[in-house]
Amino acid sequence: MEIQIDSREKPNAIRLIQKEFDRQGVNYFRSKLYVGDYMSLDNPRLVVDRKQDIEEIHQNVCQGHERFRRELIRAMQAGIQIVFLIEHGEDLQQLDDLIFFYLPEKQRWKWSTVTQNGITKKVRVPYMQKAIDGKVLYKSFCTIQDRYGARFEFCTKEQTGRRIIEILS
Repeated sequence: MEIQIDSREKPNAIRLIQKEFDRQGVNYFRSKLYVGDYMSLDNPRLVVDRKQDIEEIHQNVCQGHERFRRELIRAMQAGIQIVFLIEHGEDLQQLDDLIFFYLPEKQRWKWSTVTQNGITKKVRVPYMQKAIDGKVLYKSFCTIQDRYGARFEFCTKEQTGRRIIEILS
């Protein structure tokens, strides 16, 4: 098996995945993919799009919806099925587990440029991220599956490399 890894995947983020590929004797190389993050050269009509956590996919579906939708349409028009592999943890193992999932708002910080008395400086300012309601996300995922033929699967970060190989085999 030979797997193409999208060149936009950050090297630090995929170190464990590459170790698993090496352990299982899977050849891989980095190059830009049309859609997704991982593709087996044996079946270019199936790709895995890795999401580092539930917050990333929530942001894609809710805040970056148009960009996310364009990628789904591009894949569908090319006859490519996308499997979204979401690295989360033990509490999310299948799509139905989302129904009972809830992640409250978290306070986060961002950098902002402020000018006072002619002096410009960067300061940290708080902003609130919306809470993740599993029921809403579950309904969105079901719609995406029905409309675009995508799949959603869950794993831990330690399982990601093995799951990519299983999905693409």
